Amino acid sequence: MPTPLQSAPEGRPRLLLVDDDALITDTLSFALGADFEVLVCESRPHAVELLRQLPEAPELALVDLGLPPTPHVPDQGFQLIADLLAHSPGMRIFVLSGQNDAAHARHARALGAAEFIAKPCDPAALKKILTRALAVRDAELRAERSRANSAEELIGQSPALMKLKSQLAQFADSPFPVLIEGESGSGKELVARSLHRLSTRADKPYFALNCAAIAPTLVEPTLFGHAKGAFTGAATAHAGYFEDARDGTLFLDEIGELPFEMQAKLLRVLENGEYQRVGETSGRVSRARVIAASNRDLRQEVKKGNFRPDLYHRLSVFTLGVPPLREMEGDKLLLLEHYRRFYAEQSGVQAFSLDETAERRWFAYPFPGNVRELRNIVIRLTTKHPGRRLAAADLEPEFDLESNAPAETSPGEGDMLAQATRHLERSRGVRLDQMLQSLERGYIEAALRITRGNVSQAAKLLGVNRTTLYSRMNNPEEKDK
Repeated sequence: MPTPLQSAPEGRPRLLLVDDDALITDTLSFALGADFEVLVCESRPHAVELLRQLPEAPELALVDLGLPPTPHVPDQGFQLIADLLAHSPGMRIFVLSGQNDAAHARHARALGAAEFIAKPCDPAALKKILTRALAVRDAELRAERSRANSAEELIGQSPALMKLKSQLAQFADSPFPVLIEGESGSGKELVARSLHRLSTRADKPYFALNCAAIAPTLVEPTLFGHAKGAFTGAATAHAGYFEDARDGTLFLDEIGELPFEMQAKLLRVLENGEYQRVGETSGRVSRARVIAASNRDLRQEVKKGNFRPDLYHRLSVFTLGVPPLREMEGDKLLLLEHYRRFYAEQSGVQAFSLDETAERRWFAYPFPGNVRELRNIVIRLTTKHPGRRLAAADLEPEFDLESNAPAETSPGEGDMLAQATRHLERSRGVRLDQMLQSLERGYIEAALRITRGNVSQAAKLLGVNRTTLYSRMNNPEEKDK
């Protein structure tokens, strides 16, 4: 394995291979080594440690689900997918597994994996998959650079997204910090870039640092810079992100991962702009505007003692909540239209389309992995079904119906409250039991239609067990004990 701090050879992309089976790693390293620089790790902790030492994250990753210490359980593999995407949201992750379990495959995709590859895999076919993924990733990067230089906004017209757009316009020119909160895959970095683009700092530098992607000992010199000889390996003086950002914008992603001892130093910069390079005594001043993001609940981290309350309050002068895709109503179809055209054009094929049953199923799926999951599903459908008109049954293998993602909220809770208020004001009396039974019957019927009468799948969709659903179908007044 190469020295971790080496740069990748020009023209040879990096591939992180995480598997504790030496036969697998040796075979794939040999088969793919001519086209990829293969970095091998045998466990989740080893992979995370290696990533923090690399100057740039690998473009691709192959991850075995059954990693030690529990090789027959996928928990470590699932957690590593989240670790990798927190470290590098643009990384393309492919899951390797000897257990060809459809539920595991769907859950890995919902977490952000691009595809599930069963063992044993054909190295030649795997090389084609990885090469195609690199081409798609390069096209996305070009599109992102194009968007950064245009006036294109976030895609969507749902009330939740329109509220976010309104807040973006309202907060963009403020010099105060902004805290962006949202689930993994919801697009927090895109929101940060939009804040910068909409501000008068748009022509100033924009820097982004993922706090989860850097070793704790390197956070301070990375943020504030260091003097020559400040520590082993500091052969020359180096500016930090605050200095490079000047009077532009500095985006600190995964701020909840910032080491506790560094939080006081960041607070000082936020309060008076002052900081010091590591190894220097003279002070410097930053005029950069700080935007932070986290998929953790920082209020809970404060209660646990993991995050300073004064830093939290300073960062959250303005707070933006990025809505999960399940709350974005018709935007699921707008995003589908955008991505299916984009990836069909990049792949040189005809775009697939959805019939009415597939559109309803697409609209009903909660997308626990948010926009990232939707995008990956579109990529897979474009590859598997170019030019085809798809039915609901074609979508089912792509959806994770057993996800432990946050439960979907009732549609339009604010609208529901307004509707209930109007109903009560205009009615002489309301029988609550009848109202609830009617609402329950509607959801049961909708779930059965979506799953084509499959009671087991409908029960999963509704979050109840099959026996309970049978009971409620036959006796609407029967409730969970």
